[in-house]
Amino acid sequence: MIRLLRLCIACSVFTSAVVPAYAQISFTTAVALALKSNPKVLAAQADVDKALAALQQLRDAFIPNIVGGSGVGPPSYGYPLGQPSIFNITSQSLVFSYSQHDYIRAAHASLDATRLNLKDIREGVAEDAAVTYLALDRDIQRQAALQEQQGFSDRLVEIVQERLDAGQDTPIDLTTCRLTAAQIRLARLRAEDETAADQAHLARLIGLPAQALATTSNSVPAFPAISSDLTGAATMIASPAVESAYAVARSKRETAFAEARYLWRPQIYFQGQYSRFAKYTNIQDYYLRFQQNNAAVGVQITVPLYDVAHRAKEREAAADAAHAQHEADSIRDQFLDSRIRARHTAAELSTRAEIASLDQQLARQQLEVLLVQLKIGSGNLSGPQMSPRDEQTVRITEREKFVAVLNADFEAAQAQISLMRASGDLESWLAAAVRAQPSTPAKP
Repeated sequence: MIRLLRLCIACSVFTSAVVPAYAQISFTTAVALALKSNPKVLAAQADVDKALAALQQLRDAFIPNIVGGSGVGPPSYGYPLGQPSIFNITSQSLVFSYSQHDYIRAAHASLDATRLNLKDIREGVAEDAAVTYLALDRDIQRQAALQEQQGFSDRLVEIVQERLDAGQDTPIDLTTCRLTAAQIRLARLRAEDETAADQAHLARLIGLPAQALATTSNSVPAFPAISSDLTGAATMIASPAVESAYAVARSKRETAFAEARYLWRPQIYFQGQYSRFAKYTNIQDYYLRFQQNNAAVGVQITVPLYDVAHRAKEREAAADAAHAQHEADSIRDQFLDSRIRARHTAAELSTRAEIASLDQQLARQQLEVLLVQLKIGSGNLSGPQMSPRDEQTVRITEREKFVAVLNADFEAAQAQISLMRASGDLESWLAAAVRAQPSTPAKP
């Protein structure tokens, strides 16, 4: 008995070890993980760091640099060539330039463009993560509904087979039921493929294993009401992509202005140098007043007078600025058109979801009426009597309507998330969802 008890305990431990653990993750956690580890977000952040470094580089041109060097060598033959310094220190910086301030303003605009581009990419990743999470949540519920529907269809095939054997149904009825069961199995296989694809995509977004990744339906925040104003709200621009495009155009315009102010304008530089000369090079024999320590400080002023190549560069910068401005206008027009379409689509899909929900509710009520009739009878002996076959048929129809509701709700939610991104409300909606999230994390 002791050996048998030990064997049972070992088997139970082994069984519990091989059962996969389903890791449930909340909606806001999935979006936060996607924003933290997505390569697009990290690349956009690197672009922001690069633009910030370029701006600091232009600003630091006014700060003197310090460079040290040495020209130590053997004694020279004859007159020493060059300056045989033991070591030397030089310093140089920009004091004044008309174009430098324009370049700094261009770098500021470029930094704003990269920051807005980062915001747009973050919103895109958040939208992708939110839609994928909702799709996976829909897939899990749909799989359960299709599994129940398959059970009802298999039971219906058994009932019709029994009725056929009793001479109450025809072979056509059996073939029809088997065809329905096969169609449900095919729909279930397709749903499993979609579930695996959405699960893998969400796992790549959040950086977690795709195995046994599950959602929490009650963690999805409520969606705001769709505004009935389809024209006035669409005239306001709240898109980081559009603002980034105009920031790029502003940067190009400042650069073109800086190139245009290059010729016939002075550029002032500060220069300083200290050198300590060596005596073993015989340089003191050729100078009347030789000294080892030498220093010089001065200002260099240059005025570009004629530069054909720079004229061509100026025209190139002007054309580049005009192209960026026209491209920003085109992006703005496309954004406004897409936002109007998204608003109409969201309103239409929301109505479709409401119709599907009412249709499923009607099928549920019909199923309840049928169950009551099967239990107590229809009360009309001359009319058709309800049978278990009718029960399974109505159950299959009700589950089919439920799957339609899941698909309609997902399409409506997807359209509403796209509309919130186009309206600039996606970030605030996610922030409100994070604040409303309970402090206790979901248990795996």
